[in-house]
Amino acid sequence: MDIKNVNNACSAGASQGSTGVSCSGGPTGGLYAFDGPAAAVLDNRGAVVRWTGTAEDLTGFRAEDVCGRPVQELVADLPDDLRRATEMPASGRVRLWHQCGDTIDVTFRTTKVMGSREVLVLAAPTRHVADHEQGAALLRALSAQDRVTIAVYDTNLTTVQTNATPGTLDDRPVQPGARLSDVLCAEDAENLEAVLRQVLETGAPVVRRNQQVSWRHDPARRHALSLSAFRLEDTRGRPTGVAALYIDNADQLRARRHLDLAREVAERVGESLDVVRTAQDLADVLAPAFGDLAAVDLAHSVFDGDEPSKQLGGGDMRNAALAPATGVWPAGIKRGESIPPLPDHPLLLSFLHGKPVVFGLDDFIAMVSDPQLVEYLVPRGAHSVLVAPLHARGLTLGAITAWRCGRSDPFTEDEADLMKQIASRGALAIDNARRYTREHRAAVALQQSLLPPATTDTPAAETAGLYLPADSGTGSSGDWYDAIALPSLRLALVAGDVVGHGMPASATMGRLRAAIQTLADLELEPDELLSRLADLIQRLAAEAPSGAGDIVGGTCLYAVYDPVTRRCTMASAGHPPPVLLRPDGTAEVVAISPGPPLALGGMPYETTVIDVEPGSVLALYTDGLVERGDRDVGQGLPRLAEALAAHCRPDRALDETGRALLADLADQAPRDDAALLLARTRAIPAADTANWEIPADPTAASTAREWITRQLTMWGLDGLLFTTEIIVSELVTNAIRYGRPPMDLRLIRHHVLVCEVTDSSSTQPRLRRARTTDEGGRGLFLVSQLGGRWGCRHGQNGKTIWSEQAILQDECRSNEGAVDQAVGMKWSR
Repeated sequence: MDIKNVNNACSAGASQGSTGVSCSGGPTGGLYAFDGPAAAVLDNRGAVVRWTGTAEDLTGFRAEDVCGRPVQELVADLPDDLRRATEMPASGRVRLWHQCGDTIDVTFRTTKVMGSREVLVLAAPTRHVADHEQGAALLRALSAQDRVTIAVYDTNLTTVQTNATPGTLDDRPVQPGARLSDVLCAEDAENLEAVLRQVLETGAPVVRRNQQVSWRHDPARRHALSLSAFRLEDTRGRPTGVAALYIDNADQLRARRHLDLAREVAERVGESLDVVRTAQDLADVLAPAFGDLAAVDLAHSVFDGDEPSKQLGGGDMRNAALAPATGVWPAGIKRGESIPPLPDHPLLLSFLHGKPVVFGLDDFIAMVSDPQLVEYLVPRGAHSVLVAPLHARGLTLGAITAWRCGRSDPFTEDEADLMKQIASRGALAIDNARRYTREHRAAVALQQSLLPPATTDTPAAETAGLYLPADSGTGSSGDWYDAIALPSLRLALVAGDVVGHGMPASATMGRLRAAIQTLADLELEPDELLSRLADLIQRLAAEAPSGAGDIVGGTCLYAVYDPVTRRCTMASAGHPPPVLLRPDGTAEVVAISPGPPLALGGMPYETTVIDVEPGSVLALYTDGLVERGDRDVGQGLPRLAEALAAHCRPDRALDETGRALLADLADQAPRDDAALLLARTRAIPAADTANWEIPADPTAASTAREWITRQLTMWGLDGLLFTTEIIVSELVTNAIRYGRPPMDLRLIRHHVLVCEVTDSSSTQPRLRRARTTDEGGRGLFLVSQLGGRWGCRHGQNGKTIWSEQAILQDECRSNEGAVDQAVGMKWSR
């Protein structure tokens, strides 16, 4: 039976089983078990003389079926060139018959057997040969890559084969038989072997695992590798080793670090509107992520919010930030110190044009050309420096300097480009902080200029006022305080808070303070004054631009202390109540009935009257002092009372007490302004006041003059007798003529002599010009000329006309000539 008949029989359905051979799927769909190339030996006539097991596995024919037969019988569709050939070709491609009737496309190679005329033929399925050739080509291509290292390890993780050559792993060839510990540091080798051993044991591949390793000959430098590993198996699925690909991941990791650095700069730098804080955030981002050390230097004027000069040099800058804070910096680089000027150098021209400059240590030394200055400026161990200008809106604000030390890589041009982007963003953040500093400083300066003197000393009380601006980036909030001296030795105390922030709030505060001073001169009751102030706020809101009317408003507390009666009258327009510290050291929050804030209006305000002992301290404040992130007004008021009792002592100055209160109560970075006014009250002794009830009798003026004479003589004020008699005579006469009982005359002695006449009439007196023929109408003119000041205030039960005279003996003079000048003026009702 020849081979062709065997094929036909197989095609007819006969089964000629063969170990390791299966046939299915038709002529082109067969799947044949194959392990290595098939081998056969032919004699000089082309007959098969030896047939190997691999040849039987490939074709399904046993040796006894083919030996002695021409090899052409195994070939299906023998090409004409091979049919006419007189000897076996060196290589080629043919289709062989399989025992089951299929054909197999094989690629063969031949070689003569030494010492005989026989020919050895090696054949393998063309598909396998193509796969092998492609795999070999791929392996050659991978092996030729500079940044890809291929290594094959046996089951003991010993190197079997690798393409590692100088310039890849260790700058020395890696020989077969080496282990990872021969190339890498012990710890890194142990970590990698653990990964490869896991792949060998589980068969689960590792793909693109990032590893940081150090070579044994250079343990200080770390290299980034991406490891991919998979298990090698034989035909029976048994593990034979591990193949590993090491890809140099430095560029990818560097690009990722650059992106992370740029993102961190965008997230962290610019959160604060403080110039120094922004500079420190920028330095903290750069070190140690970008350089081992980083410094930010700014022009002197930038710290104050001003623009730097056009030509910025080293001597014009001082350090704003250093990172890390624990870094070892040279003597010439200290936080807050000026930067010494550097000599001119051509490379610095690019810096002046906004471009970063990279120096090696030698270049920097050559540029400085002064060994002492180099030692003064260069950190220990530094080998590379990158300087980038902070350039924003056409201004060079300063510079960033980054140093690399030790075994770190020098700065590259790519990193210089990255630093340029970082510096640009950092410069904008610093310039925003600079511009805010300027505007905030202007707003605070305006606010401070609109406030009264910090301390006052009047017969009624000594006062101390303090103002703490906000640190929230919103500018001043329009908080204010005031202490206004009133007639009859009284004192008005004011604390207020305007809605809004910045310049508009400061301007509104200034208008309200001026309005309160004007209304205070009218000697209105606190509730009446706040009502008129609320009317003013409503007019201001009506005048505001469209959409801005709702931001005009505020709160206010107005109190008047009388040192004669030792009473304090107060009213509140939505403002927190004052705190009273009594001489015995007890502090309490005054119970008042606050009215609506000033912007609302339309509702009355209620007056509260309290008795105040001499030596007591009244504390007026704004809500920024008692409100903070962890407490509201209800929690802050008891805290204020406790702090006032703890810090306020009779022997301690009020301004010192105020500073202690602010330090104790205010936030470290307050989000709202805080104003505080402290007033330590005094009292006029009873011996310095005198009262006389005026009878409803036309002769009362004469009796009043006699009473005045006795009282002033007893006080030793003989020099004021003449003028006081005239003033009292005029005031008493008009009270009898135009007023209604009860009437009262009161004298108060201090640094001035106050004469007050009170009656039950609410008619307002006024000056008018008296004609030549008028018999009267000159009394008020006499009062105004003879006294220092005069005025009229209204109370719930009438009015009081008062006049003041300075008690200075050398100024007491006869005012008889002044009486003759009272011509043409008339006192009228």
